[in-house]
Amino acid sequence: MWEKRMEWPLNLAALLFLVAYAWPILDPTLSDTARLWFEIITWGSWALFAFDYVVRLSLADDKRTFLKTHILDLLIIVLPLIRQLRLLRLVAVLSILNRSAALSLRGRVVVYTVGSTAMIVFCAALAVLEAERAAESPTIKDFPDAVWWAITTVTTVGYGDRYPVTHTGRIVAVGLMMAGIALLGVVTATLASWLIRRVAEAEETAQAVTREHLDELGRQIAELRELIEHGRGQELLGNGEGVHQPPGVRAEFRA
Repeated sequence: MWEKRMEWPLNLAALLFLVAYAWPILDPTLSDTARLWFEIITWGSWALFAFDYVVRLSLADDKRTFLKTHILDLLIIVLPLIRQLRLLRLVAVLSILNRSAALSLRGRVVVYTVGSTAMIVFCAALAVLEAERAAESPTIKDFPDAVWWAITTVTTVGYGDRYPVTHTGRIVAVGLMMAGIALLGVVTATLASWLIRRVAEAEETAQAVTREHLDELGRQIAELRELIEHGRGQELLGNGEGVHQPPGVRAEFRA
């Protein structure tokens, strides 16, 4: 009930969080006042994520099991408090969107996969651009370069014309590579599931047609048997057979 109620507020907070994180990166000429407001929005959204986790923990019947099964939720709330792990805040946005998709897009694997992939590419491009912008002799200098690098990396192509030179950028690259491998696995599994379902549907259709034909054949046999038995009964009645008559009546009839 709580997760359903918090679905839209968390989605809005995730959107504000993403805008507040992306805008200063895309526009380095922002004033200090604007950067401060974006920082406030970021921390406000983060506080809502943390509050949601605390409430879900308090509502859980078995809190120990909840902690064991929601370790990632706890890590993405605690670890980004460390300055060097600030990039992990974007994982929280993906986690919120993932939970929302599980509630409202269940069974729509293709739509969810495409949306998640686009979000991962966008977030990775922002993260690597923020990390590489201050480096010496970077190969990723602007957002289009970052997007191109993210696309070639997530698809496991890796042309090598754009690559991170900082440690933070390489960490982002490793995460994006793992996401690309997972994406290929999801696409392959989705395609295999679709093929299996189509084959199963074709077999079910063929079996249904066969059963219908067998039922129709059974009905025709039953009707034919009934007609045969009815005709035989009429024939016996016409020959006077099958009707019980006293012996005297039968002899008189023959005379």
